[in-house]
Amino acid sequence: MKIKTILNENPTFILLLAGVFSAVAHFSGWGDIWVFGLAALGVVPLAGFIGSATEALAHYTGPKIGGLLNATLGNAAELIITLVAIREGLLELVKASITGSILGNLLLVMGMSMLFGGLKNGAQGFDRKQAGNYAVLLAMTILALVIPSFFGHSLGDEGSIGVETISLGVASVMIVLYILGIIYSLKYSGSPISANQESVSHLTPTYSVKVAMVILGVATLGVVLLSELLVGSVESVVSQFGLSEFFIGIILIPIVGNVAEHLVAVQSAYHNRMELSMEISLSSSIQIALFVAPILVFISLAMGHPLTLMFNAFELVSLGAGVAIAALVSMDGESNWLEGASLLAVYLILGLAFFLLPATM
Repeated sequence: MKIKTILNENPTFILLLAGVFSAVAHFSGWGDIWVFGLAALGVVPLAGFIGSATEALAHYTGPKIGGLLNATLGNAAELIITLVAIREGLLELVKASITGSILGNLLLVMGMSMLFGGLKNGAQGFDRKQAGNYAVLLAMTILALVIPSFFGHSLGDEGSIGVETISLGVASVMIVLYILGIIYSLKYSGSPISANQESVSHLTPTYSVKVAMVILGVATLGVVLLSELLVGSVESVVSQFGLSEFFIGIILIPIVGNVAEHLVAVQSAYHNRMELSMEISLSSSIQIALFVAPILVFISLAMGHPLTLMFNAFELVSLGAGVAIAALVSMDGESNWLEGASLLAVYLILGLAFFLLPATM
């Protein structure tokens, strides 16, 4: 009965079996398709465990330190996957996952939140000023990703000293801005860098501190192991199905690594807590752009596979479109189901376009 109750409350826990079977598929020679699919499903509940353990620790540390914890660990699962991909030299996959994470939060998560929240509650309001702060900072971070791509072509090939220098320089500036944002969040509530923890601080923590730390460690180790299987089978999946790395990176990996956080955002909007839902989707996008992307530039250099911030035209156009429509939708401080459907439509159009790209791109 207890197991049944747990599964009713957290149905994604059943996907832990997929993680176990992915290892079985790998060692039994079932084929890379099975390994890839099962490993992807297995990451979903583990990412949820990382999120719930981080939230429990955030409750005990208070809203300010809790915001710092969520800012640094909120994208842990996806960060692990991208690190494994960098080690394997799949740099285009990593860039695509950065693009996909930002687009997924701005279009898929915000769109589903507005759609289901609007259908359930009608028009929903949120802090217009705070949404404006998010939009400005997000536009700046996207600009920081665009500049190396435009100027880099005049500085040489992607592996040239000039391109690596501008990537490292821009990454340094972005990390400094991220640190300043963390300092701001410790002094003031509602920082665009980390979702406001005061809105959830009244909730009873799911775990004790010790249990949360154990779960965080075990779940992180599980994500590392499954990431090895997932990334190791990517090239086989690309060749067998004719998919491009762009599609896998932009659509599949961000959804797998952040599905638990996505569900929290949608549930918040459904229960008429649209402001919290907006904070989750927008702050997560900013964290990816300001923290994950630049830190990967430095880590990749140490790993011997330098990652630059030169994105291709498809990714840049998608990022520009995603940021523009998200800003337009949120600028009035009110959302409805039609705006949510519009965001989802843009996401589906972009997803179809990336799906149709040839695998050789």
